[in-house]
Amino acid sequence: MLNVALPKGRLADKTLKLLAEVGYNIDEITKENRKLVFEDSAGGICYFLVKPSDVTVYVENGVADIGVVGKDILLEYAPDVYELLDLKMGKCRVAVAAKNGYREDVERPLRVATKFPGIARKYYASVNRDIEIIKLNGSIELAPILGMSDVIVDIVETGTTLKENDMSVFTEITDISARLIACKASYQFKREEIETLVAKLREVVK
Repeated sequence: MLNVALPKGRLADKTLKLLAEVGYNIDEITKENRKLVFEDSAGGICYFLVKPSDVTVYVENGVADIGVVGKDILLEYAPDVYELLDLKMGKCRVAVAAKNGYREDVERPLRVATKFPGIARKYYASVNRDIEIIKLNGSIELAPILGMSDVIVDIVETGTTLKENDMSVFTEITDISARLIACKASYQFKREEIETLVAKLREVVK
C-alpha cells in the first residue's frame, strides 16, 4: 500500500483530479464526509488529508511514502525528502510587496513582515541587506498599512489583495508550484510503486 499525504483544500482537489486521470480510484475521498483517511485496496493506495504545512512532516517521518506540497514549504523548512516532480499546479510566486509609492531607506535595517522568515532571510542575505523579521500568521498586508513593517514577503497569486490595499509587488523572489515529494526510506523500499506513479503523472502534467 502506497501512503499519500495530501494537503487539505484546493491543492488536494487538483491532485485528486490528476490521480483520477492516470487511473486511480478517488470515489471514496471525493464524497461529502469528515473522514481523513481513504483506502483504495484495489489500487494499492491510501490517501490522507493533512494541513498543507504538515505534509512534509508526515513524509519526512515515513508515515506517508509520498506527498504533495507547495515549493514555498520546501524552501521555508528544507525537509529531508526527495523532490520528485513539479506538478505545475497551484502556480504563484513569493514576492516582496510594499505600499504604492514606497521608497526604501537603505540607512537602516528593513522591517519585513512575513509568514516565511526562512525564505525572507535567505533572499535578503543574497542581496546583502540587513533586515528585521516580523513573523505573522495572517493578514500580512496589514503590517505596512499600519506602519509595523516597511515591506512584506508573501505568496502572490493574482495580486488582487495587494491592489485592494493600495500595495504592489516590489521584487519577485521565486516562482512556486506544487511538488510531489517522497520519504527517502520509502523511496528505497517502495521504489517501483513510487516510480510507476511518477511516470504516470509525468505523462499528464502540462
